[in-house]
Amino acid sequence: MKYINYLKIGILSCLLVGVVACKHNEMDEEDSVFNGLEDSYEIDRLNVLSIPTHASGDITWSINDSIISKNSELEFISATSTVYPLTLKIINKGNESIYHSKIIVTKELSPYSKYIAEVLEFRPAVGQFINDTPLFETGNTAADMLQRAKKSLIGPNSYAVSLGGFGGYVVFGFDHTIPNFEGRDFKILGNAFFGNAANDPRSGNCEPGIIMVAYDKNKNGKPDDNEWYEIAGSEYFKNTTIKNYSITYFKPNESKSPVPGNEGWQIDTEYIKWQDNLGNNGFKTKNIFHSQSYYPLWLSEASYSFTGTRLKNNYYDQSGTGSYWVGKSYEFGYADNVPNTDEASNIDISWAVDRNGKYVRLPGIDFVKVYTGINQEAGWVGEVSTEVAGAYDLHFK
Repeated sequence: MKYINYLKIGILSCLLVGVVACKHNEMDEEDSVFNGLEDSYEIDRLNVLSIPTHASGDITWSINDSIISKNSELEFISATSTVYPLTLKIINKGNESIYHSKIIVTKELSPYSKYIAEVLEFRPAVGQFINDTPLFETGNTAADMLQRAKKSLIGPNSYAVSLGGFGGYVVFGFDHTIPNFEGRDFKILGNAFFGNAANDPRSGNCEPGIIMVAYDKNKNGKPDDNEWYEIAGSEYFKNTTIKNYSITYFKPNESKSPVPGNEGWQIDTEYIKWQDNLGNNGFKTKNIFHSQSYYPLWLSEASYSFTGTRLKNNYYDQSGTGSYWVGKSYEFGYADNVPNTDEASNIDISWAVDRNGKYVRLPGIDFVKVYTGINQEAGWVGEVSTEVAGAYDLHFK
């Protein structure tokens, strides 16, 4: 037998351990029991079908002559509406049992969208575009700002929201499971661009955001804490990347007199205080280009915090005089890191890792979280802040 080419036939099985028992039939008194397969299973396309067995031994799931999984639980997804002949073979202590069934993949009644269908959370960090992108109006609550983020990001005509400095995030979902097929699976849109005058050809306005993904395994319609995995981009395993980095931002006194800057672009050099879990502290400055509050005005807290993976600072003063700052893009695996037309803005679900940095095999994903991955002030450009302007399924037909 040969392993199947997932992309060509549009199916995937995920190598995860089953947790729900099927019908029972005694195979061996000392082992788990299994009562065979149903005559058929039905599932809409772009949704995951789970067939747990709790069987032990040498397990092989196949379609025709192609092996699709060797785990106790089959997790299957197809982008095509068709019927697949399914065979399960179990060899346990020399005894071989073979079961036959079929998977009927149906077309959804209401057409799916390849774009973001829901925004679940929006909690930006401080920054020069906060209270502006999206717009805050007096009296708005966190729920109001979430609705504005939804208006910005849902559907094909999406536009950017700013996540502010390190840790600021947005969580969104889709109306189907984006399958983990061969190659890259989904794209996150941002507003990154490469500068024509940059010495490095892949540098410019690049503000990398960390990407987290979640597969809704328990089908409760929300991303649970134990379902999140980080996309291990090109910097993940480098010693310049800090895991479990935490930062706290403190609400500023907006009425105090501005402190004149030394470079002409600052109006308050000691504007928003921050401190991190490494013993560092500093200030986010206010610049002449954005005079509104940089602290989310819908938050009543005197401070708030974020924790996540921090990337090495990527902006540098190419001019040497403070007049031209550029941000270097990283190779792959981040949001708002390259222009939307660049291949590096496409993400492969197979890059997902668990909390210990071990790669996991997900059948697909239902939710995405993006947060700003850098804590840096870049001269007159201001804080490095990831923007998200939409996302979509690359496999969608």
